Amino acid sequence: MVKRVAFALLGPTASGKSRLAMELAARHPVEIVSVDSAQVYRGMDIGTAKPTPAERRAVPHHLIDLLDPTERYSAGRFREDAIRTIAEIHARGRIPLLVGGTMLYYRALAQGIDSLPQAEPGLRAQIDARAARHGWPALHSDLARVDPRTAARLSPNDAQRIQRALEVWELTGKPISALQKSADPALPFELKAYALAPEDRAGLHRRIAERFDAMLRAGLVEELADLRKRFPLNPGLPSMRCVGYRQAWRFLEGEIDGKELRETGIAATRQLAKRQLTWLRSLPGLEPAGHLAGALDRA
Repeated sequence: MVKRVAFALLGPTASGKSRLAMELAARHPVEIVSVDSAQVYRGMDIGTAKPTPAERRAVPHHLIDLLDPTERYSAGRFREDAIRTIAEIHARGRIPLLVGGTMLYYRALAQGIDSLPQAEPGLRAQIDARAARHGWPALHSDLARVDPRTAARLSPNDAQRIQRALEVWELTGKPISALQKSADPALPFELKAYALAPEDRAGLHRRIAERFDAMLRAGLVEELADLRKRFPLNPGLPSMRCVGYRQAWRFLEGEIDGKELRETGIAATRQLAKRQLTWLRSLPGLEPAGHLAGALDRA
């Protein structure tokens, strides 16, 4: 039996993935599956460059607006949701096109997920409290003593991953690097991935700045202020660590001014794009995005 095919369009932020996906969907029976760890949150529309209502009416989009910003999502849950959604799209006789830049999610789908213990909220709260007292760089130093391999690849301020690595150590007595063994990645469909990786870095940086300015004009700060009224948010939540919202939070707290908000937001987005490009280079079997239209023609 020949497996059905799902396609993926991956690339850094502001590279034009969404625009290209919409152009392809205008010519092919495509439904888009978001591969974006920020677009899963309801109410976070401006800072995540979420597709507009008109775009979502024109082309079905999936795995968007799944959670309130107080909740947590994971690569493992994404894998389950994506496999189910792709099966439903195939059942309708249409073509699944995964689009996004959260490479960890794509890797979880393509290669399986690590066999690690489930999150333990109480322990996470303890780790967060330690970080509040001493700072994440101090906890990074703690991690370096028990798991130097993991610490070496993490930034001292990578709160989410430091927290997870320390949590695994506390739960198992073993470093996360020793437990990371991929589960069976077998999928019920063939997955073909295409990379949109701009070679003109200056042009990418210009588009990043233009897009962040557009988000500020569209009301990014006001959007966050409204979310803070509606939900019991704090800056340690995964949703509030998203680029743009993290800087807007500091602005609302009076820690930075408007100029610093713009500068730090653009700088953080550039750093995100750099990390995404590094991920792209590490993923096997990617074809250039220019080949995707032909592949869809043949699907």
